[in-house]
Amino acid sequence: MKAPLIEIKNLDVAYQKKLVLSNVSLSVFEHDFIGIIGPNGGGKTSLIKAILGLLKPVGGSIKHSLQKSEIGYLPQGNQVDESFPITVKEVIASGLEHGLKIKLGTAKSRQHKVHNVLEKVGLEALASRPIGELSGGEFQRTLLARAIISSPSLLVLDEPDTHVDNQFETELYALLKELNESITILLVSHDIGIISPYIKSIACVNRDLYYHASNEISEDQLKVYNCPIEIIAHGPVPHRVIKEHIHK
Repeated sequence: MKAPLIEIKNLDVAYQKKLVLSNVSLSVFEHDFIGIIGPNGGGKTSLIKAILGLLKPVGGSIKHSLQKSEIGYLPQGNQVDESFPITVKEVIASGLEHGLKIKLGTAKSRQHKVHNVLEKVGLEALASRPIGELSGGEFQRTLLARAIISSPSLLVLDEPDTHVDNQFETELYALLKELNESITILLVSHDIGIISPYIKSIACVNRDLYYHASNEISEDQLKVYNCPIEIIAHGPVPHRVIKEHIHK
């Protein structure tokens, strides 16, 4: 078996001396597509930030076989000022600044990459549009394009479907499934029912972490994994919601 891209062992993460992750271990291998689920405040975003080096652990270890330039990241929420006078293609091109090395003189190569990723995410017709004129789904698509333009080996997404419409949500996960043929993906989500057809395995995070090597999981298993999620049926499509949970 190949060595993991990321090896997390006995990880502890704290905010103001209060543990939010305790004794967490996880191995991430090439072509994995892991859905990271759990209650609000359970530590999902903290885990992602620790993996990305944005949050320093207080215990345990995280070992990477990747360079930072090989990781694409789509954070939770909007970290771009939508009133800033910048176009879709300019936002996407900015992802090359910290991505894989491209010779500065090869402007043609940069343009080619921007064109290819615009086509991949379906934004060719909006390339010159100011970001302030985009819908929520179009803007998230722009940020996803920025995250993948450098051809990362690992793509990390923190609840990318927040504040977007159902059409974009469906298109997003179909695109991620296609990208997974060449990119390892870690996807934080609050809704396992939506992502389960696309992911390959599940990490239930609620201070600790339980790994489930399948995209199918029962409510009884979630209880065993200390992941307080209730399975509710809405018509023919299963849907999961997070139960209220109080840490002791």
